Amino acid sequence: MEINRPDIVAQVAAAFDAYERALVDNDVAAMNALFWDTPETVRYGIAEVQRGGETIRAWRETCEPVPRSRRLHRTVVTTFGVDYATVSTEFTSDATPLLGRQMQTWARLGDGWKIVAAHVSLIQPPQ
Repeated sequence: MEINRPDIVAQVAAAFDAYERALVDNDVAAMNALFWDTPETVRYGIAEVQRGGETIRAWRETCEPVPRSRRLHRTVVTTFGVDYATVSTEFTSDATPLLGRQMQTWARLGDGWKIVAAHVSLIQPPQ
């Protein structure tokens, strides 16, 4: 299995960038389109848990948008072969002094790259 093939890293990075733009712009339709729409999809949020595409979509309709001041730090894209990847990033914003952490598992499916699992958390920044 080839790790971090440059063309696959570029594809996943582009999909991740599209998701980040949708997140900051609160483009719910675009965010939903980038999540795998099945009961197996899991998203662990800062203060909530969603299991399944339908639950994730319903939550997105009512959740607070992320702050427009959101900034990413130390994003790492790692690909495994041509159909599987992880993206890890840290984020900050004017809304909280805490450090955000976000991890996504991506898979190339019949209709392109999709987030199949995600986890978001906040911690005190390391000293």
